[in-house]
Amino acid sequence: MRSSVSRLCLAVARFTPGCATAVAMLLGPVVGALLAFGTVSAQEAKAANTDANTITIDNFTFTPPELTVAVGTTVKWVNHDDIPHSVVDGNKAFRSKALDTDDAYSFTFASAGTFSYFCGLHPHMQGKIVVK
Repeated sequence: MRSSVSRLCLAVARFTPGCATAVAMLLGPVVGALLAFGTVSAQEAKAANTDANTITIDNFTFTPPELTVAVGTTVKWVNHDDIPHSVVDGNKAFRSKALDTDDAYSFTFASAGTFSYFCGLHPHMQGKIVVK
C-alpha cells in the first residue's frame, strides 16, 4: 500500500497544476466511497457485537422489559436517554448509581430467581430479569 501511494505521489508530481487538480477530482469520490464503506462496516460490526444480555434505557423504557438468563450471567444496562436513570432491584440485590447518557451498569446474577427492578428516579419504569 505504501509503495502504491509513493508511486501515485511521484506520478502526480509530474502533472501540471491543472492536471493534478483533475486527478484529485477523479480520486476524491473513490476515497470518499472507501471512507464511507469503512464507517458503515464499523457500524455493522458494532451492531453485530451488541450483547444479547444488554438492556437499553431509552425513552423512559427498559428494553427488553423482561430478560431470561442463566445463573452466572452478567447483565448490562446502558442509558441512551438524555436524562439520568438508575437500576434498582426491589429485593435490594443490586442498585446502580444514577446513569447519565451512555453510562452503563453491570450485575452478575449468581443465583436463580426472578428479579423485578425499576428506575430509582422514575419508579414507573420497570423491568424483570428471570435467572434459571
